[in-house]
Amino acid sequence: MEVTQETVVTRLEAAATALERTLAWLEERQAALTGEVERISATVEQGRREAALEEKLAAAEAEIAELKAAASATTAVRATPAAVTQRRTAAVTEMLAKHGIAGEGPVDVKVLDQALSSLGIEQRIAIKSQLARAGAIA
Repeated sequence: MEVTQETVVTRLEAAATALERTLAWLEERQAALTGEVERISATVEQGRREAALEEKLAAAEAEIAELKAAASATTAVRATPAAVTQRRTAAVTEMLAKHGIAGEGPVDVKVLDQALSSLGIEQRIAIKSQLARAGAIA
């Protein structure tokens, strides 16, 4: 019986040693897999971050394109100063014609003051400066 007990004990010791080696190998393998999972997670996070940055970049580029389009449209729509002056001068000439002042030649300042007396001071100054720029004041 002693022989069989020694044999059993030897076998159990060998099995315990094999189990310890297997456990150490499993722990190493788990550590390697954990590191691999962490690298995969980091790669996925980096991919998500890059996608978010690409979306922001696309939105910023679209906004820049819209602003450039709006700026060029505003520039195209914006009238030249000469055209604005002509329109304003025509409106002022029409108003002066209603007050009996002919718009064919330069207007006398005293007559102009009488015609503009119903307007506020700021409006009178604006009209006079426009007429002076147009050369319509004598």
